Amino acid sequence: MIHSGREGEPEGKATRGLHPRHRVDDYLRRGWWTAQTLDQTFRDQVAARGDATALVDPANRRALVGSDPRRVSWNELESEVTHLAARLLEHGIGRGDVIGVQLPNSIELVEVYLAAWSIGAIVSPLAMQYREHEVVTMANKANFAVMITTTEFGDRSPAADVLAARDRMPALRSVLTIGAAEEAADAGGSHIVPAPATERDRARIESRRAADPNEPNDCVTICWTSGTEGEPKGVRRTHFDWIAFSVATIDAPRVTVADILLNPFPMINMAAICGMLLPWLLTGATLVQHHPFDAATFFGQIATERVTYTIAPPALLWMLLHNDELLSKIDLSSLTRIGSGSAPLQPAMVRGWQERFGLGVINFFGSNEGVALLSSPEDFPDPDDRARYFPRYGASGVTWSSRFAGRVDVKLVDVETGVEITEAGRPGELRIAGPNVFPGYVDGENLTSPFDDEGYLKTGDIFEIAGDRNQFLRYVDRGKDLIIRGGMNIAPAELEGIIAEHPAVAEVAVVGDPDEVLGERVAAVVVLRPGAELALAELVSFLRERKIASFKLPERLEVRDLLPRNAVGKLLKRELRTRPTLTQ
Repeated sequence: MIHSGREGEPEGKATRGLHPRHRVDDYLRRGWWTAQTLDQTFRDQVAARGDATALVDPANRRALVGSDPRRVSWNELESEVTHLAARLLEHGIGRGDVIGVQLPNSIELVEVYLAAWSIGAIVSPLAMQYREHEVVTMANKANFAVMITTTEFGDRSPAADVLAARDRMPALRSVLTIGAAEEAADAGGSHIVPAPATERDRARIESRRAADPNEPNDCVTICWTSGTEGEPKGVRRTHFDWIAFSVATIDAPRVTVADILLNPFPMINMAAICGMLLPWLLTGATLVQHHPFDAATFFGQIATERVTYTIAPPALLWMLLHNDELLSKIDLSSLTRIGSGSAPLQPAMVRGWQERFGLGVINFFGSNEGVALLSSPEDFPDPDDRARYFPRYGASGVTWSSRFAGRVDVKLVDVETGVEITEAGRPGELRIAGPNVFPGYVDGENLTSPFDDEGYLKTGDIFEIAGDRNQFLRYVDRGKDLIIRGGMNIAPAELEGIIAEHPAVAEVAVVGDPDEVLGERVAAVVVLRPGAELALAELVSFLRERKIASFKLPERLEVRDLLPRNAVGKLLKRELRTRPTLTQ
């Protein structure tokens, strides 16, 4: 049985030994887990790659944070990581301490991950769009010991925002900023400038490592996921399961040391950490950072850096395919494959990229908790099949190319009866088990368990069996109300709770409207109190005063006399969504 937390220890408190002993022993015996840790992997790559280029900053870094972009070799990166790790120790950060990190994709963001892991600290990354509401919530749930952020991001100061709310985060001991010397500002915190390690720094870190080495079952990250329970949930992960998870994202695109990877997704959750950071770390490839998404900068980086592999949202790939004027101005000749996901792929889009450019689009379906279904050109040479289907791991008589296929168990379960589904065409909830599955949530003992009685992760996503040999899974629908806007997850329950506080609102339902570019946009459907009036601009202003992230703000407001419900009073959100407008 899969469960969370070290046996006999309260869930949410342990930072070592998150997976139970019997699971560790089983997966070590099978060879699915090893004694490998992420910090040792980094040191191994430094020894192997030396002066080869490791990391490249976003080309538009100066516009983001006020300093010029850099590029560093593996040796230079290791020296700066050691310097940073020593500074963290000076600020009292040690094993098991949680570091809240709000930084754009950059060299420094990767350095924070590596430096924290080298001293046994835990990284909890936050989206740059998050404001006081989200930062305070997550800091208090995970007990951030320190916050590392930037003095400048576009037209605002994330460091100043954190300092202004510091009295609402009682566990927070310090606020640090990191970046070039010219980024330092008097925001009341301490600024760290990346620099080569001194001999004293190196001796201190090596002594620390020898005296208190990491274990692969240690917690290394707490990422955040939104769900129907309203507030975000902290997803804990160890060296064990992150490394096992990345097998899928290395094998499907066949990432090698020769690749140049371009990461356009915020490095805060599965898509960028497992899709880009870990494949880079485990193969020794070159990683080019990009943030926030800007088409001109993105395509310029592909051409200038000779990028071989990247990931992109489906809407961007669909738009490009129908924009000959833009395509004529960009150079994609270095690309050999593209990953996409977070929304169902259109067969015409996947087929178009293969036929026009000879590029195979890899279909990704994943989650922070451990879902990883990947359809590669090797397993799905027909682009239409690759867009529609995912591998049904364990299907009789079928062999898949990825090592991941033999390590993961999947099943579909009837959501009403709980009976496992084995026939084609009958929708059921996807459940998954294996070495990639997370050990549990922060404060998990106070949350509904994400695992069933057999230890499978209950994903909440609805699939059905398909294919002439029942070898495929076809995505049917999202079993949860989660809204995904531009790759960012939004929990309707959280927004509904805040909107319900507006004096004009009697009832509210938040849903996602389909959108060609962003995937979905937020819509609020309300029933007003007698005699009350409410306009969208007024509602948005009310929410801004609550200091929530701007990507959560509704873009449609609909006023109704009643919200639709079934015979037992359950809200029928499907009747509130606008119809899809995507071109087929």
